Amino acid sequence: MTFSLIGSVVDIITTILTTVGLPGLFALMVVESIGIPPIPSEVVLPFTGFLVAEGTFSLGGSLAVALAGGLVGSFTAYAIGRWWRERITGLGLGRLRLEARHLERMDRFFARRGELTVALARLVPVVRAYISYPAGTAKMNPVRFGAYTLVGSIPFTLALVYAGMVLRSNWTVVSSSFRYLDYPLIAIVVIVVAYLLLQIVGILAPGWPPRRASRATNSPATSEGLRPSG
Repeated sequence: MTFSLIGSVVDIITTILTTVGLPGLFALMVVESIGIPPIPSEVVLPFTGFLVAEGTFSLGGSLAVALAGGLVGSFTAYAIGRWWRERITGLGLGRLRLEARHLERMDRFFARRGELTVALARLVPVVRAYISYPAGTAKMNPVRFGAYTLVGSIPFTLALVYAGMVLRSNWTVVSSSFRYLDYPLIAIVVIVVAYLLLQIVGILAPGWPPRRASRATNSPATSEGLRPSG
């Protein structure tokens, strides 16, 4: 008997949708948009489409509930990022630490490209669940945040629900193949953890793309000691 992490998540999602119905879809999309724990919309929405094709859900009701749940979850994450802005300054381990200058850089970025970033991020798996946090931290205008969240979420949601409707009778075959996603998922987690550890111990500099940390640091005391006398 083998255990599949992704397969277990798929089983939980399908059970909630078939037993709870549209309120379950709403709850799953809220959790997915908060990103803790990660609930893949790439499973939630296609299975919703399967239930639409089977006549369990209506297409219009499913889309409305999915978008509403995503919007509520996104604003929850946005609020966390906004209200914790001052509290997270200085948090971190080793050299991986969030400083005021990082927040200022984030503010400038969202002031210039926030709307486009939020809209495009909603089309990217995984990233779509976490873009709300920096948007809130950067104090992006909440009305514009909500509007561009919907702009990006509508095509993403519609495409995945439609994919589930097309799959329909093949859903069992598709769902059984999810267990093969365990391997890339584990590989991604290992790479991310290793990347963060290398930043914490000072081998890599914080940020992206990866780059070796500079070991040449000139403290005031060192500078004075090297300064010629007279």
